[in-house]
Amino acid sequence: MSYSVSLSKLLESIGAKEGSNLSVSSKDKTYIGRLMPHHDFSDGDILVIKLSSGYNVGIRIYPDSEVKVLEHSAPALKKEVAFERKEGRPNIVFIGTGGTIASGADYRTGAVRPALSASEMIALVPGITDIANISAKAMLSLFSENMNVEHWQELAKAVAEEINGGADAVMVLHGTDTMGYTAAALSFMLGDVPKPVVLVGAQRSPDRPSSDAPSNLTAAVRFCINGGAAGVFVVMHDTLGDDSFAVHTGTRVRKMHTSRRDAFESINASPIAFLDEEGTIRFTREKRAAASGKAAARTDMERSTVLLQYYPGMDPSLFEEIMMKSKGIVIAGSGLGHVSESMIPLIKKACGSGSVVVVTSQCLGGRTNLNVYNTGRDMLAAGAISVLDMLPETAYVKLMWVLANSKDAEEAKRLMMTPLAGEMGDRRTVDV
Repeated sequence: MSYSVSLSKLLESIGAKEGSNLSVSSKDKTYIGRLMPHHDFSDGDILVIKLSSGYNVGIRIYPDSEVKVLEHSAPALKKEVAFERKEGRPNIVFIGTGGTIASGADYRTGAVRPALSASEMIALVPGITDIANISAKAMLSLFSENMNVEHWQELAKAVAEEINGGADAVMVLHGTDTMGYTAAALSFMLGDVPKPVVLVGAQRSPDRPSSDAPSNLTAAVRFCINGGAAGVFVVMHDTLGDDSFAVHTGTRVRKMHTSRRDAFESINASPIAFLDEEGTIRFTREKRAAASGKAAARTDMERSTVLLQYYPGMDPSLFEEIMMKSKGIVIAGSGLGHVSESMIPLIKKACGSGSVVVVTSQCLGGRTNLNVYNTGRDMLAAGAISVLDMLPETAYVKLMWVLANSKDAEEAKRLMMTPLAGEMGDRRTVDV
């Protein structure tokens, strides 16, 4: 739905366009803000402006309402600024890929743009340029649901290049929806990377007063500077407030809530560390120390790999073509990793054709075990393998990488059942 005829004429008569700064008086209240695009689902007499607080408000325009243009031209986007570099400070590189953490309103148009400039990304962390040499580049401009294997490969190469060029740490600003997949991909592609590689995101964009972007970035930078740990990590809020942050191993982390600040959790393992609001770091287990050395990016991936979730009544005939075309198949089974008896002949057929079938559990917590029930034993006899407590999405990413870096299916199976980046284990702890 577009604006009503009367509101369209009013905006045209005063020269108001998206991004214009308006004063809107309606029903004895006055609002000042930037004109935002009209939403198709909004009523035709609703005007949406962005207030200085960062929040959007919809205002119904009546015949006696008054709308004035205070400023026709919106502020220009910030230009890149060169930050002073000093000897002796750690060198940290921000790589922007898009997502909520790098989103904001472009007031030239009133629309939301998916990537801040390098200077704007750095400016989100006040004072950080006083303790580290920060450089940044927006490599991609994507919301994370649009990330794919080629983007992972490009990102891994960029991270290795920055480390080999002298970076003491690399921070990847990433959308939260698929951040766990990217973290797993970088973990396998970069292997024993000698420096910290930290993915960080936000549940609320930087132009919102309640944004978690600055505090997440601050915690991530502090971990890069003072943590002394090498590897691929995800740093995000651990509570609803700004008082605690968790450092997750890249192959163990999962987004567990759509919108909460503390949406990310480590599955089947504790976070490797926690940071408080003062930046104090508490490690929960032994870390691999950061060191000098070069990074190598092994980015080959087998794209003919699929991730399937078993469900009651799953019809093998619907998935036969998919499975027989795939070199790698990850199935998130029920409970200990089970599928129905009707699926087992298809698993056997796929394995017999040379495909690698990996079984995980959709329970997430706990580990798979195909030796307990007859169904599991039949799956093993059909050629499937289980991977202990590995997350389904991590198993999917690992299988793509393993298939591309193995000489045959048997070696791929062996590597799938071997911990490579902290992605699996057979020990369980009970939290009380």
